[in-house]
Amino acid sequence: MSLHQIAVSHSFLLSSRSAYTLNPLLFSKRNRFRISLSHSRFTSIKHRSFAVAVSDNGIFTSPELAKSFDFTSEERIYNWWLSQGYFRPKFDWESDPFVISMPPPNVTGSLHMGHAMFVTLEDIMVRYHRMRGRPTLWLPGTDHAGIATQLVVERMLASEGIKRVELGRDEFEKRVWEWKEKYGGTITNQIKRLGASCDWTRECFTLDEQLSRAVIEAFIRLHEKGLIYQGSYMVNWSPKLQTAVSDLEVEYSEEPGTLYYIKYRVAGGSRSDFLTIATTRPETLFGDVAIAVHPQDERYSKYVGKMAIVPMTYGRHVPIISDKYVDKDFGTGVLKISPGHDHNDYVLARKLGLPILNVMNKDGTLNEVAGLYCGLDRFEARKKLWSDLEETDLAVKMEPHSLRVPRSQRGGEVIEPLVSKQWFVTMQPLAEKALLAVEKGELTIIPERFEKIYNHWLTNIKDWCISRQLWWGHRIPVWYIVGNDCEGEYIVARSAEEALMKARDKYGKDVEVYQDPDVLDTWFSSALWPFSTLGWPDELAEDFKRFYPTTMLETGHDILFFWVARMVMMGIEFTGTVPFSYVYLHGLIRDSQGRKMSKTLGNVIDPLDTIKEFGTDALRFTLALGTSGQDLNLSTERLTANKAFTNKLWNAGKFLLQVLPNRDNVSGWQNIEACKFNTEGYLLRLPLPECWVVSKLHMLIDAVTESYNKFFFGDVGREIYDFFWGDFADWYIEASKARIYHSGDDSVALVAQTVLLYVFENILKLLHPFMPFVTEELWQALPNRREALIISSWPQTALPRSTDLVKRFENLQALTRAIRNARAEYSVEPAKRVTASIVGSEEVIQYISEEKEVLALLSKLDLDNIHFADSPPVHRESSQGCCPWGSGKSSRSRRED
Repeated sequence: MSLHQIAVSHSFLLSSRSAYTLNPLLFSKRNRFRISLSHSRFTSIKHRSFAVAVSDNGIFTSPELAKSFDFTSEERIYNWWLSQGYFRPKFDWESDPFVISMPPPNVTGSLHMGHAMFVTLEDIMVRYHRMRGRPTLWLPGTDHAGIATQLVVERMLASEGIKRVELGRDEFEKRVWEWKEKYGGTITNQIKRLGASCDWTRECFTLDEQLSRAVIEAFIRLHEKGLIYQGSYMVNWSPKLQTAVSDLEVEYSEEPGTLYYIKYRVAGGSRSDFLTIATTRPETLFGDVAIAVHPQDERYSKYVGKMAIVPMTYGRHVPIISDKYVDKDFGTGVLKISPGHDHNDYVLARKLGLPILNVMNKDGTLNEVAGLYCGLDRFEARKKLWSDLEETDLAVKMEPHSLRVPRSQRGGEVIEPLVSKQWFVTMQPLAEKALLAVEKGELTIIPERFEKIYNHWLTNIKDWCISRQLWWGHRIPVWYIVGNDCEGEYIVARSAEEALMKARDKYGKDVEVYQDPDVLDTWFSSALWPFSTLGWPDELAEDFKRFYPTTMLETGHDILFFWVARMVMMGIEFTGTVPFSYVYLHGLIRDSQGRKMSKTLGNVIDPLDTIKEFGTDALRFTLALGTSGQDLNLSTERLTANKAFTNKLWNAGKFLLQVLPNRDNVSGWQNIEACKFNTEGYLLRLPLPECWVVSKLHMLIDAVTESYNKFFFGDVGREIYDFFWGDFADWYIEASKARIYHSGDDSVALVAQTVLLYVFENILKLLHPFMPFVTEELWQALPNRREALIISSWPQTALPRSTDLVKRFENLQALTRAIRNARAEYSVEPAKRVTASIVGSEEVIQYISEEKEVLALLSKLDLDNIHFADSPPVHRESSQGCCPWGSGKSSRSRRED
């Protein structure tokens, strides 16, 4: 192969900060920067044997022995953390505590990606603040999940041929507790698998004795203030479960349906006098109390004030009224008012003073009001009624119509709007205080845009139905008098004994009482979670005094108003304080195409399967790179890339263990530990590559710490990733090999070893909250670890850095890239070492030449044939003409060589 002299123009050597501007520190005022290269052989490097012994405690595995990080060691590491008590708050630290109450998953639950998301984000916060030296409490627990748990146990009993009502309430509750003891720990163990550093010694369950006491106390205090009342109002009714359900437990789906057109004859009119109504639920016509039209609808103005005959009711009359609520353009512009079975009709009827007529039994069958249709299921009644309307010439037509159908989140059945006697909480006075908390800055919602949703919901809040017709849950602390038919007279008490005592004082010694059969909505107990778990109503409890109010509430944005807002209201009401300072809302996890995960689509990604294939750290890192409040598309490609990141960390640790002094080299380790990077003088005495990487690390620490404090976790992950892979692994580790393997000077090698260890251990600290397992494993493999990484101190901020020397090394990087590009352009074999002539200003040549060993290693140059000059070399003219390339061939011919 002939000698190639390769001229490199400015276009090869740009500032690392811009792809379009020249770096003034690299170039002189000359208009040409020239490098000449030729090839030669290079002596092979013999690697030093590993210097560190394998940990012998049976917990950790050194990179010396393992090719890659073994995911099966994660559980072993976790159990070690747990056994050492690292998850418990330490009060020897003089700092305000950082406290998070874990959103309690349902005791029936099994781990899904939503759980993985909140565990990851909350554990990141907790591990970060623990390392910052704050007493840190992450309080875990589970929710009794009234409807879900009762449904699970009823299905289990049904498989045995047993019905709940056959067992009786006491025996059924006993069976549920048995189920809870056997299966209730599943979700807890799965959360541990994700690395959750909760204080499990404080784990709570919403039906624990302490939390149940708090629930009863809250009910009684609200009732004493007149904020709890009993009344008959419209609720979401589940005919299958036979209980009211919350708005959160109702899911709406767009489904194909039918619009039925029916004639309502006008009383006293001719056969041509009738109104045609359009309805999607003809079976509710038995509950009609009026027919309404718009006041400005001239088609029907002549009928307003008259009576209409409800079909199939043996001539029952209802008034024809006008109201602006009616949509003239929907259907025929005529609306049947059925306030017992439609939320909007119910509101209109109450406004106009119309009666409420219920035609439905609690099991979804029609009652005696429906006459001949009594006892029929609501959907069967619909079919029969339409057939009968057709026979009587009252059916006009049917046409397809898209419906927004309310279905039970638990059973999938269609929810029935139904007027039912329930217990309610008056919400407006509570909501006003919760609104004020955000307005005054006592509560910060992240991201800020969700404040509008929070404010809108609280401004338009409705009273909260808190009673459920279930057997599993907190029994409503209300008792009635046996033999007294008036349920308006009742006793509120903390126990049956107290209720009986109050009843006897009021009604005599022979009186007997019975408790309200209903239980409280699960969300009622959850609303007390931040303080009931800390000992409230005992405000002298040690945990309550130390940890309340809490610091952070992290959860999904979809339950901002169902849970978060209620906690704020209850916290202010019962403790006088907002229960947390921050609310951090994460988005939903979607598949790679942005679709919601569902069993129907077959795109559900199981976290435990993902952990087996990619490791917990890769999963956590992937989930944490999202933006607060934004949905995250999860793909195998992302998980694969972050698994590679885990392996890159492992290989970096392997390299460090290879080049560090032996454990028994006492003087070597004393010299390493004597190096301090917190003074500017020491930093500036470092060689250029070392000064560069330490400066970049110090910049990274400041940026990452600021992002952690602002909850910009996606930025944290990307900043650490870019520094580790782009700066430390790709550049400094490679540069350090020139010091360690080729300098021939132990003091030079020692500087590189010290910087490698300093930078790597700080990377592990910064990354630990995201990737706790691999970082702890690597940390423990490093010599002279005096404490676990999980409780090590966070890197100091505002450490010295030199921006000028950073720019100088960036120039060296640009030069290296230019040489690499030139080699590639002229197809120089990768293993070939080539000569180089480098031209630049005196200043540039001075600091570049000082690092020619590094340049030679990074660019694969012949170290003995690197020449520096302040002007381009003079080339002799060939016999074929003047050519700086040493050949008379054309540019094309030279390239072909």
